[in-house]
Amino acid sequence: MKKPLGVLLPEKDTTKENIQQFIDKTSFVITVGDRTSQKMTEFGMMPSVQIIDGQEKRKKQRIPVNSSISTLLTCENPAAEITPQSIDVIKKAFKSKTPVRILVNGEEDLLVLPVCIFAPEKSVVLYGQPNEGLVIVKVTPEIRNKTQKLVDLMD
Repeated sequence: MKKPLGVLLPEKDTTKENIQQFIDKTSFVITVGDRTSQKMTEFGMMPSVQIIDGQEKRKKQRIPVNSSISTLLTCENPAAEITPQSIDVIKKAFKSKTPVRILVNGEEDLLVLPVCIFAPEKSVVLYGQPNEGLVIVKVTPEIRNKTQKLVDLMD
């Protein structure tokens, strides 16, 4: 995942206005990562689904309470893995009342891949690229195929 799946907004350019250029009113917005989810919420742009693990750069963080979360789901997903349970929870999130928060016991980084495979039409996925910025991915058939191939390589 060293190479971004989408557009990389450098950290200094990660503003609400720049992010909004990639998201329209009908977009289903998914954030993967604590900092990305928090930043979007601070910008007043509540993600439809947020996937967090309570860590930032491997350091435990306080998980903010968010009263506007409608559905809270949890899953186990060890570092450097994508578990069948996490895939099932991601699929369930896409059918649940939004906004949804998935709390991962383990690590959420690689969950960007199944998110891109199973996300609804008109989805935009945002995740952090460590020490670089924010990656914004519009889910297209090409992105679905690319991420499916990456997941297949992991099997």
